[in-house]
Parts: sequence; C-alpha cells; structure tokens
Amino acid sequence: MWIYEKKMEHPVRVSCPDVGFAKLVITQYGGPDGELSASLRYLNQRYSMPTGAAKALLTDIGTEELAHVEMIAAMVYKLTEGADPEDFKAAGWGGQYAQHNHGLFWTDANGVPWAAKYIACLGDPITDLTEDMAAEQKARSTYEHLIQLTNDPLVKDTLRFLWQREVVHFQRFGEMLDIVQQHMNNPHMWNGCCMEK
Repeated sequence: MWIYEKKMEHPVRVSCPDVGFAKLVITQYGGPDGELSASLRYLNQRYSMPTGAAKALLTDIGTEELAHVEMIAAMVYKLTEGADPEDFKAAGWGGQYAQHNHGLFWTDANGVPWAAKYIACLGDPITDLTEDMAAEQKARSTYEHLIQLTNDPLVKDTLRFLWQREVVHFQRFGEMLDIVQQHMNNPHMWNGCCMEK
C-alpha cells in the first residue's frame, strides 16, 4: 500500500509551450525505455527477489518511477498548453491531436504505442537485476539526448533531475546485485530456491 503525497517529486516548469518538444519527451512516458516501463518492470520483479531488502528496493524504485511518469505527463501537458490543432500539425504531431486531442497516450516519440514487450521478468534475481541496471542506463542516455534537444532552461532542469535519479537507481541496483549474488551463493540455498533461516 502506498501513501500518495500530492506534490511533484521535483518542480516541472517550462519557459513556454513547445509542442515539438512534447512530441519528443513523450517517449519517456510510453517509450521502450520510459518511466512506465521501468515502474511496471520493478514492481513486478520484486515478487521473485530472494530477500526482503531486494523486494524493498524494487518497490521503492518502482514507486519512484511512477512519480516520474507523473512528472513527464505534467511536462507534456505544460508543453502543449494552449496549443491548437494547427500547432500539433506544425510539430508533425497531428496524429496525436486527431486521436487524443490534449489527452496523453503511452507512445514513443515516433507514435509507436507502449507494449508489454518493453518490460522483462525472468524470475531469476541475478538476470532481473542486471536487466534493471541496463534499463536505467538506457533511460539515462535518453534523458541526455532530450537535454541536448531543448534550449528551455526550465525543461533542462527537470530533465537533469530525472537523469540524476537514473544514475542513482543504477548504483542502487548494482549494490543490490552484489548482495543478492552473495545471498544466492549461501549454503542455505537449495535448488535455486531461497531457504530462509
């Protein structure tokens, strides 16, 4: 169970609307390396983790990724605030307006809808944590690309915050991978199953 605090994890501000950039940043909403994929991946993988600490880490990071989904959604809404159909057409995002108006839909920057194939869960803690580290690196790279694609200092501030969180998550998953590997090598393991003391 979660308690929802009704404020953003970090302020989401834009200098002025920019539908063209909204079309790009939407990839972190519903793209393969976006926040929705990360959240669902971690909140699902936590059940097959062998220790309480690993379960807690995946729950914490998965929950934080939901907060990042909220931040990206807020950014897209602010970037499209007041935009009319002509603005969407001029940005090459007329399809978004035709299907969703100002509503959000989980897609990447090319309009490809989100798909469950973007998330992985093999049930092997080592494999899943390694996948999680790779996912955080892919998200980090995407944020770096997005930062390079905007001149808006307020947008860059939010994107840098999200970039920093990807770096921290990568580090936490790496630390947990070492702990879980030690746990899996524990003589109390039998048939790949954890036998708690």
